Amino acid sequence: MIQLDFYGTLVAASLVLLLGRGLVTRVACLRNYNIPEPVAGGLVVALALLVSRTFDIEVRFDTSLQTPLMLAFFATIGLSADFASLKKGGRVVGVFLLAVAGLLIVQNAMGIGLATMLGLDPLMGLLTGSITLSGGHGTGAAWGTVFSEKYGLASASELAIASATFGLVLGGLIGGPVARLLIKRVQVPGCHTQEAPRLPKGFEQPNKERSITPFSFIETLALIAVSLLVGNLLNGLLQGTALELPTFVCVLFIGVVLRNGLSALGLYQVFEREVSVLGNVSLSLFLAIALMSLKLWDLAALALPIFIILAAQALVMALFAIFVTFRIMGSNYDAAVLAAGHCGFGLGATPTAIANMQAVTQRYGPSQIAFLVVPMVGAFFIDIINVIVIKLYLALPFFAVA
Repeated sequence: MIQLDFYGTLVAASLVLLLGRGLVTRVACLRNYNIPEPVAGGLVVALALLVSRTFDIEVRFDTSLQTPLMLAFFATIGLSADFASLKKGGRVVGVFLLAVAGLLIVQNAMGIGLATMLGLDPLMGLLTGSITLSGGHGTGAAWGTVFSEKYGLASASELAIASATFGLVLGGLIGGPVARLLIKRVQVPGCHTQEAPRLPKGFEQPNKERSITPFSFIETLALIAVSLLVGNLLNGLLQGTALELPTFVCVLFIGVVLRNGLSALGLYQVFEREVSVLGNVSLSLFLAIALMSLKLWDLAALALPIFIILAAQALVMALFAIFVTFRIMGSNYDAAVLAAGHCGFGLGATPTAIANMQAVTQRYGPSQIAFLVVPMVGAFFIDIINVIVIKLYLALPFFAVA
């Protein structure tokens, strides 16, 4: 067994990102279907590690950096959200929330229906529905424990982690192709017109050069650090209460308060370009570590019926994004980018959604509304709506606790 420490893991993650960049640059199908660079590089390494197990070689990573990177990313999302922009996206956020809620209902209905047809416990269908796909690893692990202890479902936690892992992979793979299909139907802003394209902001095009200085870097780093510290403290205070929220939501909330509070008091204006640089670095490294450390053998160990359910869920996600999300969001370029983002967190997680959208906007051009709406819905609202939907399903008669 090869055990990489903190520094070795950081080096490996950096190399994964460089590998992903090289693959997307040189392999036409990856580029044409807008596959995010961390996904391309991370999956190649994960597959290589899967093969190495056949030779009794196992590589383990120090993933202690993964959570701080994820939280730092959400802190930058909060620091990028000013109330003036949020007002502009009010109606769009509401419409997108309807699409998100609709998918949660469909995912659970599909999971329960297929599980029943395949002779499985309906709880397994619920666990391979919105709990792990829209909810991700954290939500899956939490509900897996509940299903084991309260409902007596064996290996619920293991099934939840494997399902969430499957979703993370598929969420990063189908978003780009879905967007490519949809973009063929719309006119991309700035194309075939004389008007100059709008300059990208924030996370829309991560490879654009952004001027920074050492002092401004320290200022922005301090804001992120404060968001992490206070967000974790807030999360601790809310533990066990009716207002309990995931840590990343608390961190994002503190970022929003800092951004708008300092601005309202006239004390400081957040340097958006620098926030986006640090956010993109955190996002890329987080995804690289998450994907290169995937235990694909856990997916290989999935029983065939569970694999069928999850494959069907991925197909339903793609169809939902094409025929529902895209249409109700306006059937335009922004709607296509939103559909790619919905594939990301509808099967995986908000960072995957951002990576999907970046892969699209890096090639076709910026979409400000998509990068305003998806982080808000993916970080704040989806967990709240998901809990409500899950509890409504659990209230159905065939889920009654013995």
